[in-house]
Amino acid sequence: MSKVKVGFICVHNSCRSQMAEALGKLFASDVFESYSAGTELVPEINQKAVKTIFDLYDYDMSHQYSKRLEELPELDIVITMGCNVKCPLIKCSYREDWGLEDPSGKEDWLFRDTAKRIEEKVLDLKDRIKNNRL
Repeated sequence: MSKVKVGFICVHNSCRSQMAEALGKLFASDVFESYSAGTELVPEINQKAVKTIFDLYDYDMSHQYSKRLEELPELDIVITMGCNVKCPLIKCSYREDWGLEDPSGKEDWLFRDTAKRIEEKVLDLKDRIKNNRL
């Protein structure tokens, strides 16, 4: 049986959704596969996000890159980051919004806070998937 496929979706796929993909791989790869994408592309993912994830979790996400929605496999679960825009309809069996503020262009502590909030949400999602509570 294949694992659940979770897609973390944001506008630029450069910060929050990239951190969620990385933390999903780090903390929940035994339960679900993590992907991320956006409705628009950027040339490179947010380097403060890369540094924050490395500093907090010793996880290197520098190999990740901005991807469009069309590059994703068929998803079971879609998690939107709180983009404050209408996200396109993506076929899935479950969807939720995490309502996270984008830390891009802001202080380092906000990146750390965002990463910790994503960690909590990834662990909660993992638990809910494992225990069939979605």
